[in-house]
Amino acid sequence: GGVWVSAVNAGIGGGHRRICGPFAAGEMSNKEVKAILKNAREAIRNKEFKEALKHCKAVLKQDKTNYNAWVFIGVAAAELEQPDQAKTAYKKAAELDPDQLLAWQGLLNLCEKNDTSDNKHELLGIYQKLMKLYESSDKQKWHDVCLKLVDLYHQENKYLEVAKTWSRMIQLKQQDGADKQELHHLWRKMIQLLADKVESQDNETQQLLKTAFENVLSSMDKIPSDNHQKLSTEYIKFLSKLSHEEDKLKLACEALLSQYPNSTSTLEVLSMHFIQTECFSEEALQCYSRLNKMEPTNGLGLIGVGIKAMQEKKYDEATKNLTEGLKQARSAITAWFYLAKIQLLMHKYEETISSCRQGLELLESSVRDGNTQQKHKLLHLQAEAMVRSGDPNNAQKVFGILEQLPDSNEPTLLAMKGQAYLSKGLMKPASQIATDLMASYPDLAETWKLQGLINYTQKNYVQAEQCFHKAVKIKADCGEYYYYLGLTYWFMGEAMRKDKTKTATHLLKAARLDTYNGRIFCYLGHYYQDIVQDKSRARGCYKKAFELNNSDEEAGAAAVDLSVELGDMETALGILRTVTDHSSAGTAKWAWLRRGLYYLRTNQHSQAVADLQAALRADLNDSNCWECLGESYLSRGGYNAALKAFTKASELNPKSVYNIYKIAAIKQILGKYAEANTEYKQIIQNTKNYVPALKGLGECYLMMTRNALDDCLDGRALDSTEEALQYLARAVLCRPDVSCLWKLIGDTCTTLHALSPTKVNVKVSAVLIGQNEKSSIQSLNKNELLRLGGRCYGRALTLMSTSANLWCDLGMNYYRQAQQHLVTAGEVNIVPEFIEKALQCLKKSVMLDSKNHLYWNTLGVIASYKGFENYALAQHAFIKSVQVEQNNVVAWTNLGATYLKNKSIELAHEAFKVAQSLEPSYVRCWIGQALIAESVGSYETMDLFRHTTELGVNTEGAKGYAHWVCTTLQDKSNRNSELYKYNIVQMNAIAAAQVAMSKYTERIQTDATAFTMLGYLNEYLNLKKQAAEAYHRVVVLLQNTEDEEKLKYAQRNWIRALCTAGQYQDAIQAHMLNPLVEFDDIVSLALAYMKEGLLQESAKVYEKALTIARTEKEKAHIMIALAMIAFKEGRMDSAKTLLFKCSMLKEPSIESLQALCALGLSKKDTTLATAALNELFKHLDKINSTYETCLLSSGMFYLQANSVAVQRQAAKAIHCNPADPALWTLLSRLVPQHTPQMAEAGAVAGNIAQILSSHQTKNALLCSAVNQLAAGKHAADNNKDNALKTIQKAVHLYPDDPAVWAVLMAACHTEKTLSHLKDTKPKKISLEEMFVLTITAKVETEKDIPALYLRSLENWSLQQAATGLKEMGRHSEAETFCTKVLKRHPDHTAVFLLLRQVQCEQRLLSHQQLPDTFLEELKKAVMSNFSSVTAWHWLAEVYKSQGLMVAAEMCYRQGLQLSSQKGDMNGKLSSLLRLALLALSLSKIKLQNNRWMSLVKEATSEAQKISFCPLAGLLQALLQFIVKMGARETRRLLERVVYQPGYTESIASVARWYLLRHLWAKNDDELIAVLLQNAKQKEDFRMEELHKKLLASS
Repeated sequence: GGVWVSAVNAGIGGGHRRICGPFAAGEMSNKEVKAILKNAREAIRNKEFKEALKHCKAVLKQDKTNYNAWVFIGVAAAELEQPDQAKTAYKKAAELDPDQLLAWQGLLNLCEKNDTSDNKHELLGIYQKLMKLYESSDKQKWHDVCLKLVDLYHQENKYLEVAKTWSRMIQLKQQDGADKQELHHLWRKMIQLLADKVESQDNETQQLLKTAFENVLSSMDKIPSDNHQKLSTEYIKFLSKLSHEEDKLKLACEALLSQYPNSTSTLEVLSMHFIQTECFSEEALQCYSRLNKMEPTNGLGLIGVGIKAMQEKKYDEATKNLTEGLKQARSAITAWFYLAKIQLLMHKYEETISSCRQGLELLESSVRDGNTQQKHKLLHLQAEAMVRSGDPNNAQKVFGILEQLPDSNEPTLLAMKGQAYLSKGLMKPASQIATDLMASYPDLAETWKLQGLINYTQKNYVQAEQCFHKAVKIKADCGEYYYYLGLTYWFMGEAMRKDKTKTATHLLKAARLDTYNGRIFCYLGHYYQDIVQDKSRARGCYKKAFELNNSDEEAGAAAVDLSVELGDMETALGILRTVTDHSSAGTAKWAWLRRGLYYLRTNQHSQAVADLQAALRADLNDSNCWECLGESYLSRGGYNAALKAFTKASELNPKSVYNIYKIAAIKQILGKYAEANTEYKQIIQNTKNYVPALKGLGECYLMMTRNALDDCLDGRALDSTEEALQYLARAVLCRPDVSCLWKLIGDTCTTLHALSPTKVNVKVSAVLIGQNEKSSIQSLNKNELLRLGGRCYGRALTLMSTSANLWCDLGMNYYRQAQQHLVTAGEVNIVPEFIEKALQCLKKSVMLDSKNHLYWNTLGVIASYKGFENYALAQHAFIKSVQVEQNNVVAWTNLGATYLKNKSIELAHEAFKVAQSLEPSYVRCWIGQALIAESVGSYETMDLFRHTTELGVNTEGAKGYAHWVCTTLQDKSNRNSELYKYNIVQMNAIAAAQVAMSKYTERIQTDATAFTMLGYLNEYLNLKKQAAEAYHRVVVLLQNTEDEEKLKYAQRNWIRALCTAGQYQDAIQAHMLNPLVEFDDIVSLALAYMKEGLLQESAKVYEKALTIARTEKEKAHIMIALAMIAFKEGRMDSAKTLLFKCSMLKEPSIESLQALCALGLSKKDTTLATAALNELFKHLDKINSTYETCLLSSGMFYLQANSVAVQRQAAKAIHCNPADPALWTLLSRLVPQHTPQMAEAGAVAGNIAQILSSHQTKNALLCSAVNQLAAGKHAADNNKDNALKTIQKAVHLYPDDPAVWAVLMAACHTEKTLSHLKDTKPKKISLEEMFVLTITAKVETEKDIPALYLRSLENWSLQQAATGLKEMGRHSEAETFCTKVLKRHPDHTAVFLLLRQVQCEQRLLSHQQLPDTFLEELKKAVMSNFSSVTAWHWLAEVYKSQGLMVAAEMCYRQGLQLSSQKGDMNGKLSSLLRLALLALSLSKIKLQNNRWMSLVKEATSEAQKISFCPLAGLLQALLQFIVKMGARETRRLLERVVYQPGYTESIASVARWYLLRHLWAKNDDELIAVLLQNAKQKEDFRMEELHKKLLASS
């Protein structure tokens, strides 16, 4: 804001100097220019900047050199945010008058406002210019600009310019007489500005900074003071960075120490100087000691103390102090060198390499004299450490390091290089270097060391011994050579190892000379352990070796193992703890593994798991480690984790039987019995008589038997029992002395006690029944199986007679045998004997173990058995069981049952309530409460029984619940009550009860009542065949009963179910078994006759029934049935007469009116249908179901060809009855046929029908899928909600329905076509023939669906298969397929047409001209399918390909005529659009002929009248483009297609293409940009390509 104000206030005339050129004749005068500039100034003041620009430009038109005009332009442009124009104007003004301030000020403000790199660069020149202008005129402004310039120099790291400029400012301040304090602050500011990167500054800058320090220090008032001390410290730090100021540094430090004797910072700077210069003088050591004494934790002090210790060869202390010191003073490069040197002497090679690397990194970032020398020292140390480490990876790096060293051919470096080659296993280059060194430097110890190592590596131990001896002679004080010599003797053989003067002597000498080499002590440990066999001394050596090198796993493991052997667990754990505390998981495997095993032995499972996991991370392929980890997991109950561990161990070691057995055992514990069996079988395949695996198989199959029995899967239970007995027989054959095997066999035999005797027929090995034939198999019934179980329990007791559990099991076996004999005819007398045996066994059991509640409970159960019924003993036993174990739900339930049996309702209720509180999921206590509720008449009875069926499968609860459901269903008066809606509808009671009774009757097959209830429930669920089977079972069970009435009812139920199931012949035969007397029986027989097609017999029986009919309603129904028979026989008048008679009764029959209407519709008699419908509507209040009425009225509208009314009629019915699923299904079925434009709504209707009722699922899914196909919902748009997904679900649910397969075929064809259009790979191909075969097979086996409908489905599938093959370009397959079909169906005209189409397309693809005879054949084929609109369209396309345009037009017109006659709006629309497209293509060729253009307009207009048609709009636009491409109307029509909603993207993309061409011809860049943006939003990338091509061609 201040810039333009200054410019405006500067004025135009007066004292202001203006530069302008002379005016030519006729130009503006000076006065006029001033006036215009004045106006510009006023405009700027009023912030009318555009107006100001106009005034200035007017001046500049006359005078290009007017300074004020350029300045005003700069001001106005800057305010209008046009910085480039403003900068240009200011620069122009500055060029015109460089000494004027105004333009420079404007440039300054403009550049400061826009902070860019270019502006910063320009600011330097502006600041410098302004300083020159202000220097003599305005000191304050000069000072301000100077500060800005210095700041800019500082930002760009131009320290010399900063120093010079600041020095100039101080000089001017001195000249102006500035006081001492101000100058002091300026010098201090200069120090702050130049303090960064002192080492990288040039000498002149450093000297100026030194001068600044000296001036600041000399100008300080208070000396000594904190500020003086702080500044002096900074000064000496600065001097320490200047290598040429060493003397001045010492003098400054001495002076500072004399002033501030307790200053550690001064000592730090001096210590750092001594360290970096590698000074070991007494002065340096005193400095270190003094600093360490003043501040013991000071980093530089610790480094100095470390250096002192190094001089005294106290390497441990030196390492400790240097390491601690370098944590605080990391920049001391020389200290890193000392630390690395010490670490190398201590054989800590990795630490040496790391220290060298730290020092080298610091050298890279430091700029000092002498860095090169330090670098070479560090590199030499690093290379030596890498070579001596023996790591091949390190050895590879050595070559690069040696190349960086000068004199790389120096013999010691060559020897080092040879060792590196040796570490990498490159023997040849190493030998070459050794040979060269022996020839050139035979007196060098490293030469013989290298040759000795080569021989040692090649196992030439004698030559190696000689070489190491020569090295020792040259360099006798090197412990390394003695070590290699001792190592050579060790590997030379047993004799040399035992020779004390060889191995032991040299190793001991090496240990004295090199006390830090842990490997020497390790081999001494080997010597004492293996040769001397002194474990104590060996452990001492190993321990010493490990203390020197805690990464030596061999020494550490040996020390731990020997400590464990010697019983010193504390030492062993101490070593292990030392390692594990400093090791991460995945390292030091030996330590983690050993400590983990120790924890496992001492039952510290969690610690064992943690340690073994850490050990495993080091080597994931160690099967033993995985096995140990699995044991640890298993010991603490982590079964899943243990399973994974043993599985991994088995994968790594497949031969380990133990791992597989543990896997199987864990899976058995987890209840994965089938998987466990697989593992057990894998074991016995390799080890046939592995008893633990055989026992495991038996246990698993026994548990599978129990689970199957709990789920009422009796067949599976029998199979599992046979398998269990087979494997257990093999086990006892191997180990008959193991009692648990006999117990398992007894358990297996007794488990099947709950099954019906008719089901039990188990095959067992002959070994178990005392036969010697091992391979023989015997079949046992239920009695025999239970007896076998008892004998096996007895065999187990002979091996373990004091086992209370076995006595209890034997007693239960006797009890189960007693139950079985009670239901077996002729064996009732021996039941007491078994019960007595059972009691004696249980008494023995409780004598052996009276603290076991299970034994007392079992005793109570046996005591309360029917026939024995010792309830006192039972009560005593149950109470004892509860006393022994309070949380005993079974005993409490049994106690409640005992009380209930004895009519003690309150006590029973209390007992059951306690049981419920102990375990709410225990079903038997709930059954007890339900029985109590039933006995007292409680309304909660049904809820309680239902809850028992939800808890699990049980016979008492199932029958009780089914009884209450059937009772509720029989009461027709309660259908609208809340109780009925909740108990039956909301709780899905019918299905639940049916499932429960199915399982009940599977288990108990002699209960006629149960089968009756099952049949009743099956009828409700529309399970017709199952209902018939259940009722037939009732008839069979009641066949020998004396109750004739029950048998008669059972037979009626059976016959009714047979008729419902479509088994009419069986129903007729069943009727013939008894005389026909009652009305219901007669009518039932008549219906069976009619359904079977025996119309005459049916009519006779109905006429007989009519004579004994009692009510008007019965008569009406019989007459309707007779009318139906007459209709089937073709006697329409008789049918009408009978139905009219029905309607003339006192109480008109709704069914008769419906039948009259249906009769009218079937014969297309609208008068009769309308009259019947009108009469029907008068009795709407009597109609129970709206569906039939809606169906009839929709059919009426269909006869009138009113498709919209058909759909609306169904919609109206739904509005009145929204909860009727049949109406929703009907709507979904009608939409795609009559109003396909509403297909999405049709799909929704199908979904609603499916939600409302499960009975409508098939039709609803089928209709939904068809609607989705019509709506174009495919997988590419929505992967979850599409036609294919919907119909796949229907196929899974209803695989026997051919219609479902047909829709699936259509959906797959749609997806395949879409993949072809989108150029993506289809998921499934070549499915056509499979679909045809499936649909044909379903059609042949289907009997319930009308034959005409099935034939239509089959014909459609044949056509669709051929069409699919043809459209995918598989013409030869399509032709073969059509030929096959025509052989089977020679009159199939549609397939014949398809065959001709395939043959035609093949010729067209081969670019053959079609002969007239062939065209005539094609026309004949189309004429045979005269009513097919698509056939005429196809023929038109063929004519077009042959250039017969008029013939093509005639075919399209024929298709249009046919579709108009049939009321097919889709066909009509297709014909019109195809006709328009044909005319459009001809309009382009014959522009002068208006007939084709008129035809385009006429056809598209007619199409638009039918419905909104995007394609018609596009064709109209393209016609206009052809007629006049550049017209405004062309743009309007194309823009309507592109931008208006409702046009599909494919159509809009074509219009976009032509619109771009139109706009390009009109050079309308703005609209082109809008169009390209629209194309980008719609992802139409072709537009960008076209635009690029147009640009390239222009």
